[in-house]
Formats: sequence, C-alpha cells, structure tokens
Amino acid sequence: MRELIIAFGLFLFIEGILYAIFPSKMKSMLKKLELIKDSQLRSGGLIFAVIGFIIIYYMKN
Repeated sequence: MRELIIAFGLFLFIEGILYAIFPSKMKSMLKKLELIKDSQLRSGGLIFAVIGFIIIYYMKN
C-alpha cells in the first residue's frame, strides 16, 4: 500500500511539473483530446495500463 501511495505522489508530481513548466502546451494538448474518439482513448488507456502492470510485475519479482 505504501508503494501505491508513493506511485500516486510521483504521478501528481510529474503532472504538476508539466502544467507548471508548459501551461499553454498542456492546454492545447487537452483541447486536442476532444478530437480523439472514445474508443481510441479507451484502447490507448488499456494498452498503457497493461504495459504499466507488466513493468510493475517484473520490477517486483
């Protein structure tokens, strides 16, 4: 559980840094997300989730 909280904190840190350093680029990127179909976002999210799970699995073992 401790590692999950650390991972979440790292995620928030990276997101915050991106918004702090590149605010206009982040806004334009978020606007472009509206142009992508829901199915494409869902597929991409699932792929990244699986890749993340595999990385975590191999790093823990």
